[in-house]
Amino acid sequence: MTEGFRIRRLGVADAAAFRAIRLEALAAQPEAFGSSVEEEAAQPEEVFIGRLAEGAIFGGWLEGRPELAGVMALAVPDKAKSRHKGLLWGVYLCPVARGTGLAPAMLRHLLDHARGVVEEVRLSVTRGNGPARSLYLRAGFTDWALEPRALKIGGTYHDEHLMVLRF
Repeated sequence: MTEGFRIRRLGVADAAAFRAIRLEALAAQPEAFGSSVEEEAAQPEEVFIGRLAEGAIFGGWLEGRPELAGVMALAVPDKAKSRHKGLLWGVYLCPVARGTGLAPAMLRHLLDHARGVVEEVRLSVTRGNGPARSLYLRAGFTDWALEPRALKIGGTYHDEHLMVLRF
């Protein structure tokens, strides 16, 4: 336990908690994710188990609370020519965990892992999501593009900042 929370890589035993927080994230902030809550809710638990078995998905817990309070993941492509670029995805903190320092601590933890695996980490963050963008800028990420109309939810388009951190 550090700084009032615990952070660790999730395993297949965490599938139910991972699925629950993922669905919460998609319902609470649909503009922040490429998947929809309806698409993910329709997936069997085996899909979530597979993600945990194959990926680097990290979870965070607040001190004294048993429920998973945050998640973030690093995807590394299988193809040799793009394996040097990791993708930060699935970042979400429950409202109770926001402002506690858990997000920057989890990001440091994930980036420490990434340094041994990839040469750079890329991400996208919805335009207008100031807190997330500030977190990434403080961690050293820089913009490399703005993708207009990256997501469409109903009739509304959402632009995304594309950011990178090179090691």
